[in-house]
Amino acid sequence: MAAVLASGPEAVLSHWSAAGLWMIRPNSRSVIDVTMAHRSRSWKGIERHVSSVPEDERTIAEGIPVTSVPRTTFDLAATADVDTVVAMLREAEYRELWDRLSLWDLLERYPGKRGSRRVRVALERLKEEPTARKHSKLEERFNPFLRQWHLPLPRYNDWIQAGDRRYRVDCHWPGTNQIVELDGWAAHKSRTAFRDDRARDRRLEVAGYSVTRLTWNQLDDEPGAVAADLRALLDARPAKNNQTA
Repeated sequence: MAAVLASGPEAVLSHWSAAGLWMIRPNSRSVIDVTMAHRSRSWKGIERHVSSVPEDERTIAEGIPVTSVPRTTFDLAATADVDTVVAMLREAEYRELWDRLSLWDLLERYPGKRGSRRVRVALERLKEEPTARKHSKLEERFNPFLRQWHLPLPRYNDWIQAGDRRYRVDCHWPGTNQIVELDGWAAHKSRTAFRDDRARDRRLEVAGYSVTRLTWNQLDDEPGAVAADLRALLDARPAKNNQTA
Protein backbone atom coordinates (compact mmCIF):
# COMPACT_ATOMS: atom_id res chain seq x y z
CA MET A 1 0.00 0.00 0.00
CA ALA A 2 2.81 2.41 0.88
CA ALA A 3 4.48 1.83 -2.50
CA VAL A 4 1.27 2.70 -4.34
CA LEU A 5 0.60 5.79 -2.23
CA ALA A 6 4.18 6.96 -2.72
CA SER A 7 3.66 6.85 -6.48
CA GLY A 8 0.74 9.26 -6.67
CA PRO A 9 -3.07 9.28 -6.55
CA GLU A 10 -3.56 7.50 -9.92
CA ALA A 11 -1.00 4.75 -9.26
CA VAL A 12 -2.02 1.08 -8.96
CA LEU A 13 -0.29 -2.11 -7.93
CA SER A 14 0.40 -4.09 -11.11
CA HIS A 15 2.31 -6.84 -12.92
CA TRP A 16 3.91 -9.53 -10.70
CA SER A 17 2.94 -7.73 -7.51
CA ALA A 18 -0.71 -7.64 -8.59
CA ALA A 19 -0.54 -11.31 -9.62
CA GLY A 20 0.75 -12.13 -6.14
CA LEU A 21 -2.05 -10.15 -4.51
CA TRP A 22 -4.67 -11.91 -6.65
CA MET A 23 -2.90 -15.24 -5.96
CA ILE A 24 -2.87 -16.18 -9.65
CA ARG A 25 0.92 -16.44 -9.73
CA PRO A 26 3.48 -16.72 -6.90
CA ASN A 27 5.62 -13.61 -6.47
CA SER A 28 8.83 -13.70 -4.47
CA ARG A 29 10.31 -10.49 -5.89
CA SER A 30 11.36 -7.90 -3.35
CA VAL A 31 10.57 -5.09 -5.80
CA ILE A 32 7.00 -3.74 -5.90
CA ASP A 33 5.44 -3.21 -9.34
CA VAL A 34 3.40 -0.02 -9.68
CA THR A 35 1.80 1.42 -12.81
CA MET A 36 1.17 5.15 -13.22
CA ALA A 37 0.18 7.45 -16.04
CA HIS A 38 3.30 9.65 -15.94
CA ARG A 39 6.94 9.18 -15.12
CA SER A 40 8.11 10.29 -11.69
CA ARG A 41 11.25 10.17 -9.62
CA SER A 42 12.61 6.75 -8.71
CA TRP A 43 11.89 5.20 -5.34
CA LYS A 44 13.93 2.40 -3.81
CA GLY A 45 12.19 -0.96 -3.99
CA ILE A 46 9.55 0.19 -6.51
CA GLU A 47 9.54 -0.69 -10.21
CA ARG A 48 7.44 1.89 -11.99
CA HIS A 49 5.59 1.11 -15.22
CA VAL A 50 4.25 4.04 -17.22
CA SER A 51 0.84 3.35 -18.76
CA SER A 52 -2.74 4.55 -18.48
CA VAL A 53 -5.08 2.28 -16.52
CA PRO A 54 -8.76 3.08 -17.27
CA GLU A 55 -11.31 2.81 -14.48
CA ASP A 56 -12.69 -0.50 -15.75
CA GLU A 57 -9.19 -2.04 -15.64
CA ARG A 58 -8.53 -1.21 -12.00
CA THR A 59 -10.14 -2.05 -8.70
CA ILE A 60 -9.50 -2.22 -4.95
CA ALA A 61 -8.32 -5.45 -3.30
CA GLU A 62 -7.49 -5.64 0.41
CA GLY A 63 -7.64 -1.84 0.45
CA ILE A 64 -4.99 -1.52 -2.28
CA PRO A 65 -5.60 0.07 -5.72
CA VAL A 66 -4.65 -2.69 -8.17
CA THR A 67 -5.03 -3.65 -11.80
CA SER A 68 -7.92 -6.03 -12.46
CA VAL A 69 -7.15 -9.71 -13.01
CA PRO A 70 -7.56 -9.47 -16.81
CA ARG A 71 -5.39 -6.34 -16.99
CA THR A 72 -2.78 -7.96 -14.72
CA THR A 73 -2.67 -11.01 -16.97
CA PHE A 74 -2.44 -8.86 -20.10
CA ASP A 75 0.44 -6.85 -18.62
CA LEU A 76 2.40 -9.99 -17.71
CA ALA A 77 1.80 -11.54 -21.13
CA ALA A 78 4.21 -8.96 -22.53
CA THR A 79 7.12 -10.87 -20.99
CA ALA A 80 5.78 -14.20 -19.72
CA ASP A 81 5.52 -17.27 -21.97
CA VAL A 82 2.20 -18.70 -23.14
CA ASP A 83 2.24 -21.55 -20.61
CA THR A 84 2.57 -19.04 -17.76
CA VAL A 85 -0.36 -17.06 -19.15
CA VAL A 86 -2.44 -20.25 -19.38
CA ALA A 87 -1.53 -21.13 -15.78
CA MET A 88 -2.69 -17.68 -14.61
CA LEU A 89 -5.95 -18.04 -16.49
CA ARG A 90 -6.53 -21.47 -14.95
CA GLU A 91 -5.82 -20.13 -11.46
CA ALA A 92 -8.13 -17.15 -11.96
CA GLU A 93 -10.84 -19.53 -13.17
CA TYR A 94 -10.30 -21.81 -10.17
CA ARG A 95 -10.56 -18.84 -7.79
CA GLU A 96 -13.61 -17.51 -9.66
CA LEU A 97 -11.97 -14.13 -10.19
CA TRP A 98 -14.42 -12.79 -12.74
CA ASP A 99 -14.35 -9.17 -13.90
CA ARG A 100 -16.73 -6.88 -15.78
CA LEU A 101 -14.11 -6.58 -18.53
CA SER A 102 -12.73 -9.87 -19.90
CA LEU A 103 -9.44 -10.60 -21.64
CA TRP A 104 -11.36 -10.86 -24.91
CA ASP A 105 -12.57 -7.29 -24.28
CA LEU A 106 -8.99 -6.17 -23.68
CA LEU A 107 -7.85 -7.84 -26.90
CA GLU A 108 -10.46 -5.85 -28.78
CA ARG A 109 -9.41 -2.67 -26.98
CA TYR A 110 -5.65 -3.22 -27.46
CA PRO A 111 -5.23 -5.33 -30.63
CA GLY A 112 -1.60 -4.34 -31.08
CA LYS A 113 -0.53 -4.22 -27.44
CA ARG A 114 2.59 -6.17 -26.59
CA GLY A 115 1.56 -9.59 -25.31
CA SER A 116 -1.75 -9.67 -27.22
CA ARG A 117 -0.63 -12.61 -29.37
CA ARG A 118 0.27 -14.65 -26.27
CA VAL A 119 -3.06 -13.80 -24.65
CA ARG A 120 -4.95 -14.89 -27.77
CA VAL A 121 -3.00 -18.16 -28.01
CA ALA A 122 -3.57 -18.85 -24.29
CA LEU A 123 -7.32 -18.24 -24.57
CA GLU A 124 -7.59 -20.50 -27.61
CA ARG A 125 -5.54 -23.18 -25.86
CA LEU A 126 -7.92 -23.19 -22.90
CA LYS A 127 -10.70 -24.28 -25.26
CA GLU A 128 -8.65 -27.37 -26.19
CA GLU A 129 -7.22 -28.40 -22.83
CA PRO A 130 -9.02 -30.79 -20.49
CA THR A 131 -10.28 -28.95 -17.42
CA ALA A 132 -8.78 -29.32 -13.95
CA ARG A 133 -6.33 -27.21 -12.05
CA LYS A 134 -2.63 -28.01 -12.05
CA HIS A 135 -1.03 -28.05 -8.61
CA SER A 136 2.71 -28.07 -9.21
CA LYS A 137 5.44 -26.54 -11.35
CA LEU A 138 6.20 -30.00 -12.73
CA GLU A 139 2.58 -30.40 -13.84
CA GLU A 140 2.72 -27.03 -15.60
CA ARG A 141 5.90 -28.14 -17.33
CA PHE A 142 4.40 -31.45 -18.46
CA ASN A 143 1.87 -29.81 -20.82
CA PRO A 144 4.52 -28.14 -23.04
CA PHE A 145 6.45 -31.43 -23.07
CA LEU A 146 3.38 -33.33 -24.32
CA ARG A 147 2.67 -30.72 -27.00
CA GLN A 148 6.27 -30.76 -28.17
CA TRP A 149 6.05 -34.52 -28.74
CA HIS A 150 2.49 -34.39 -30.15
CA LEU A 151 1.00 -36.45 -27.35
CA PRO A 152 -2.60 -36.07 -26.09
CA LEU A 153 -3.22 -33.98 -22.99
CA PRO A 154 -4.48 -35.66 -19.80
CA ARG A 155 -6.83 -34.53 -17.07
CA TYR A 156 -4.79 -33.19 -14.15
CA ASN A 157 -5.56 -34.06 -10.53
CA ASP A 158 -8.29 -36.46 -11.62
CA TRP A 159 -10.18 -38.59 -9.11
CA ILE A 160 -10.03 -42.35 -9.74
CA GLN A 161 -12.18 -44.99 -8.07
CA ALA A 162 -10.18 -48.14 -7.18
CA GLY A 163 -12.29 -50.65 -5.28
CA ASP A 164 -13.75 -48.90 -2.25
CA ARG A 165 -11.15 -46.08 -2.32
CA ARG A 166 -10.85 -42.86 -4.33
CA TYR A 167 -7.45 -41.50 -5.27
CA ARG A 168 -6.48 -38.19 -6.82
CA VAL A 169 -3.84 -38.83 -9.49
CA ASP A 170 -1.58 -36.31 -11.18
CA CYS A 171 -2.47 -37.19 -14.78
CA HIS A 172 -5.09 -39.48 -16.28
CA TRP A 173 -6.11 -39.91 -19.92
CA PRO A 174 -9.92 -40.45 -19.86
CA GLY A 175 -10.99 -43.50 -21.84
CA THR A 176 -7.71 -45.29 -21.03
CA ASN A 177 -6.21 -46.99 -18.00
CA GLN A 178 -3.12 -44.79 -18.15
CA ILE A 179 -2.01 -42.75 -15.12
CA VAL A 180 1.19 -40.72 -14.82
CA GLU A 181 2.46 -39.51 -11.45
CA LEU A 182 4.87 -36.55 -11.62
CA ASP A 183 7.33 -37.03 -8.81
CA GLY A 184 8.78 -33.83 -7.43
CA TRP A 185 11.17 -34.47 -4.54
CA ALA A 186 9.42 -32.11 -2.12
CA ALA A 187 6.17 -34.06 -2.24
CA HIS A 188 7.71 -37.52 -1.93
CA LYS A 189 10.90 -37.10 0.07
CA SER A 190 9.81 -38.76 3.31
CA ARG A 191 9.93 -42.50 3.88
CA THR A 192 6.22 -42.49 4.77
CA ALA A 193 5.30 -40.67 1.55
CA PHE A 194 7.37 -43.11 -0.49
CA ARG A 195 5.65 -46.08 1.17
CA ASP A 196 2.16 -44.58 0.77
CA ASP A 197 2.78 -43.81 -2.91
CA ARG A 198 3.74 -47.42 -3.63
CA ALA A 199 0.74 -48.78 -1.75
CA ARG A 200 -1.54 -46.50 -3.73
CA ASP A 201 0.10 -47.55 -7.02
CA ARG A 202 -0.46 -51.20 -6.12
CA ARG A 203 -4.17 -50.64 -5.41
CA LEU A 204 -4.62 -48.73 -8.66
CA GLU A 205 -2.91 -51.49 -10.64
CA VAL A 206 -5.09 -54.13 -8.98
CA ALA A 207 -8.08 -52.07 -10.19
CA GLY A 208 -6.72 -52.29 -13.74
CA TYR A 209 -4.81 -49.03 -14.10
CA SER A 210 -1.23 -48.64 -15.32
CA VAL A 211 0.80 -46.19 -13.21
CA THR A 212 3.96 -44.59 -14.62
CA ARG A 213 6.11 -42.32 -12.47
CA LEU A 214 8.15 -39.53 -14.08
CA THR A 215 10.62 -37.07 -12.60
CA TRP A 216 11.85 -33.63 -13.65
CA ASN A 217 15.28 -35.12 -14.47
CA GLN A 218 13.76 -37.69 -16.81
CA LEU A 219 11.98 -34.97 -18.78
CA ASP A 220 15.33 -33.16 -19.06
CA ASP A 221 17.70 -36.07 -19.61
CA GLU A 222 15.73 -38.48 -21.79
CA PRO A 223 12.79 -36.61 -23.33
CA GLY A 224 12.72 -38.69 -26.52
CA ALA A 225 12.67 -41.99 -24.65
CA VAL A 226 9.98 -40.78 -22.24
CA ALA A 227 7.83 -39.53 -25.15
CA ALA A 228 8.22 -42.81 -27.04
CA ASP A 229 7.28 -44.85 -23.96
CA LEU A 230 4.21 -42.71 -23.27
CA ARG A 231 3.08 -42.97 -26.90
CA ALA A 232 3.44 -46.75 -26.81
CA LEU A 233 1.50 -46.99 -23.53
CA LEU A 234 -1.32 -44.74 -24.75
CA ASP A 235 -1.56 -46.61 -28.08
CA ALA A 236 -1.45 -50.10 -26.56
CA ARG A 237 -3.67 -49.82 -23.49
CA PRO A 238 -7.39 -50.55 -23.87
CA ALA A 239 -10.11 -48.19 -22.71
CA LYS A 240 -10.92 -48.46 -19.04
CA ASN A 241 -14.43 -49.41 -17.92
CA ASN A 242 -13.93 -47.99 -14.43
CA GLN A 243 -15.39 -44.53 -14.04
CA THR A 244 -13.53 -41.57 -12.64
CA ALA A 245 -15.29 -39.94 -9.72
